[in-house]
Amino acid sequence: MTKDLLLEVGCEEIPAGFVPKALVVLEGFISKKLTSARLGFKSVTTFGTPRRLGLVVKGLEAEQVDIETEVRGPKKEAAYGPDGHPTRALIGFTKGQGVGLDAVKCVDTGKGEQVFITKSVKGKKTEDILPGILSEALGADLFKKTMRWGAHSVSFARPVHWLLALYGGKSIKFDFGHISSGNKTFGHRFLSALSEGIEVGSIDAYFAVLKKEKVVVEPEQRRSLIERGLKAKAEEVGGVLLEDAGLLEEVTYLVEYPVVVRGGFEAGFLELPSDIIINAGREHQRYFSIVDTEGRLLPYFLTVANTEATDMAVVVKGNERVLRARLNDAKFYFDSDIDLPLAEKAVALKGVTFQKKLGTSYEKAERFTRLALFIGANAGISAPLNGTEEPAAFLSDDFNPAAYSGTDRLESMKLIIGRSAMLSKADLTTGVVGEFPKLQGIMGGVYAARSNETLDVSRAIVEHYLPVSSGGALPESLPGAIVSIADKLDTIAGCFGVGLIPTGTQDPYALRRGALGIIAILSKGDINVPIDTMVKYALGLLSDKIEGGTEEVNAKVLDFFKERLRNTLLSEGLSFDSIDSVLSAPWFDISDAVKRIRAIERFKAHPACSDLVNAFKRVSNILKKEKPGSLKPDTALFIEEQEKALYEAGKTIAPEILEHQGAGDYSALLESLASIKERIDLFFDSVMVMVEDEKVRANRVALLRSVRDLYFNVADLSKLTS
Repeated sequence: MTKDLLLEVGCEEIPAGFVPKALVVLEGFISKKLTSARLGFKSVTTFGTPRRLGLVVKGLEAEQVDIETEVRGPKKEAAYGPDGHPTRALIGFTKGQGVGLDAVKCVDTGKGEQVFITKSVKGKKTEDILPGILSEALGADLFKKTMRWGAHSVSFARPVHWLLALYGGKSIKFDFGHISSGNKTFGHRFLSALSEGIEVGSIDAYFAVLKKEKVVVEPEQRRSLIERGLKAKAEEVGGVLLEDAGLLEEVTYLVEYPVVVRGGFEAGFLELPSDIIINAGREHQRYFSIVDTEGRLLPYFLTVANTEATDMAVVVKGNERVLRARLNDAKFYFDSDIDLPLAEKAVALKGVTFQKKLGTSYEKAERFTRLALFIGANAGISAPLNGTEEPAAFLSDDFNPAAYSGTDRLESMKLIIGRSAMLSKADLTTGVVGEFPKLQGIMGGVYAARSNETLDVSRAIVEHYLPVSSGGALPESLPGAIVSIADKLDTIAGCFGVGLIPTGTQDPYALRRGALGIIAILSKGDINVPIDTMVKYALGLLSDKIEGGTEEVNAKVLDFFKERLRNTLLSEGLSFDSIDSVLSAPWFDISDAVKRIRAIERFKAHPACSDLVNAFKRVSNILKKEKPGSLKPDTALFIEEQEKALYEAGKTIAPEILEHQGAGDYSALLESLASIKERIDLFFDSVMVMVEDEKVRANRVALLRSVRDLYFNVADLSKLTS
């Protein structure tokens, strides 16, 4: 027999960002606890609003499954005396388990005989088990931050006011601190007339009464209502909703009863860059924007209220007044900002501290400008800095790409990269970015255009912040990508150099995100500069600030990148052994390393793969015991035909291997390796490597080392599991 369970936790308003994760954790916790308690169920679904978290368990069994369990007792020598009679230890054990001596059996465990009993355990009723599970669930790690209130010992995201728990329509009694569960729920804080609460006797009655009392408990239903309302209100003024999935998700968990409201602002504000208007409404007021069919911003906004006022016009006017004040502030800052060219704002970075041990933001800009030009030159994209140029020179008009009339592509790219890098942080000194921090980079691009910088420079300034999140958009231009890498790498190298290394959840300078961004950009393959080369140069620019040995910091930074790369590839579904095989070989060319891993993943389907891997493992196992050496095989010391055959096979495919490696065709390279599988097998079947003759043994080890060298710079194939 099965019944359904309903749980609701009512509390003060929970921050919107807390609710989705809490629902996922709650669902997983309850599912795990019911399973471990031997209680079968069909499904667990959760729901939540700012004022309540809840779940429904469908088809929950009315009692536990009966089981038989084996209980270990004392060792046989302790259970029976010399005369074979039960000892007090055995008698106490059986009494404690509620069985007689006839239930005892002795089992040889491999470490001597031990007493066991098989015990039948009858299942308890579900309604007797649920109180403990539900109470424990509320004390689980549902939120990243919790609070205590009053003199109570429990903690939650916000103070809890009521608990509702029904199983099969019957109230389940349990306590969470000072709150006892019952069968009452509460409607909307403002729109429900039943302030004393509403008794419910079933799950259907619960959802029906909350709908009547102006609470939409299911997040998906709220999201759908909000989205339809937003689109309808935008269409009323001939516009289109500017899609914003992140804001829609947040607003869904800010309200219990969504009411979409449209307001407007003076058309004169449209002279401001649209990003300022959108940000002013979104970040502070959670407003959605409306655009025309061409994507141009219209003088309207949409917001989602949590109540239906008697006169909604009052609500509209209040929201318009708030937005107008913010836009007036933005206009004041913007008008002040455009009085100075962006190059002059960049100089003001000398008064902005980046990090006390790493200097000012201006010093940082100089460092990563040098690094960006180094990367560009090594990638064959731009000309390098000559011996006399300084990064500061790129702020002068002589180094403005707009004034460059030459035809040298590398010199032109040098100007674009250098100018973009030195200007990229200049908007940090502006009033608009001070008021709206999320517009950094975006406003840099706007101010660059206003300062008559080239489109390439403006674009690179905007793009150098990308990607802003895992899986986010990457820079599309090469200058933007190069400056992005340089900026992020300078931060990582600098922080590691002064001991600011991420630990646990602590990563105040977002070094993990920066490393993932660099890996994502390099994985595209447009900038083929090895990460170790870049790290070494970046640390060289920081030599006067690094605490401790540069080599030690260098190793830590590369390990940091290696782990981020490993985790990224695992998250993409690539096999651990394929990743490990390549990361055990030279991996610093990240784009190339990813190509190799994908080729190995495909090669696993090759019929020769498994046997070839086993052969390479035998090669590696022998070489592990030998000291590294540079001795080449001497054909005059070959005795067996299989030695000569393996040597000739390796000699034949070596040029093919190098050709395929140079072309980046790793599938063909692995096919070439597969062609010598039989030669390796015959060698191991017929030849003893560790013979007494030292010269012959050393020559055979050298032969195996030459075989390993065919693939060892591509991947340590002995790491593969198949």
